[in-house]
Amino acid sequence: VNARELGLGGITNSVEDIIIARDIMLSRDPGARLHLCHCSTKDSVSMVKHAKMEGIHVTAEVCPHHFTLTEDAVLKYGTLARMNPPVRTENDRLQIIEGLKDGTIDLIVTDHAPHSTEEKEKPLAEAPSGITGLETSLGLGLLSLVEPGHLTLMQLMACMSKNPAEFYRMIPGSVTQDAPADLVIFGEKERWTVDHFASKASNSPFKGWELPGKIHYTICAGKIVYQG
Repeated sequence: VNARELGLGGITNSVEDIIIARDIMLSRDPGARLHLCHCSTKDSVSMVKHAKMEGIHVTAEVCPHHFTLTEDAVLKYGTLARMNPPVRTENDRLQIIEGLKDGTIDLIVTDHAPHSTEEKEKPLAEAPSGITGLETSLGLGLLSLVEPGHLTLMQLMACMSKNPAEFYRMIPGSVTQDAPADLVIFGEKERWTVDHFASKASNSPFKGWELPGKIHYTICAGKIVYQG
């Protein structure tokens, strides 16, 4: 609807849904493993759910902007809310959350796509898609999923950390003796304002938002690589 108002072609749900349906069918007979990136529509969630019920080896991921924003964000934030796949309707957003709640969706990923200010200041039809998504991913998960009661904190952590590690055949991080010190220390209920980025780019519709989950330290291999 908003695409028509803006005089743009848009990317309809069917573009994504047809490809997902095709890939699920193609993976069924040979018993292949299929992973679906950046699912954004209600029907994609439904198809993944039914595929899993049939025993097809399919996993799926979603991005924070797809369970936080709707298509109206493009009218408010312009190119900063231009994504690929695009943010969609409220019904799509709610079904993505349901997919996370019932385990249909396995992973939450950032879709971190930094772009320069000059690139994002181009007209909507010419500006590149994507946002600087890394720094806001935890806060949006807490805001949109944990605080409303859709997921517990540990379920969110599984979607953002444990499940991705297992998907890539890595050993999930743990707070145990002799385990690698790969940790993020944050205050779950501490609020912070999105007003600066550690990334070189700051293309984000969430600038100025107040989010929970202030990060104090990011520790990688025992070394402090970020201190907030």
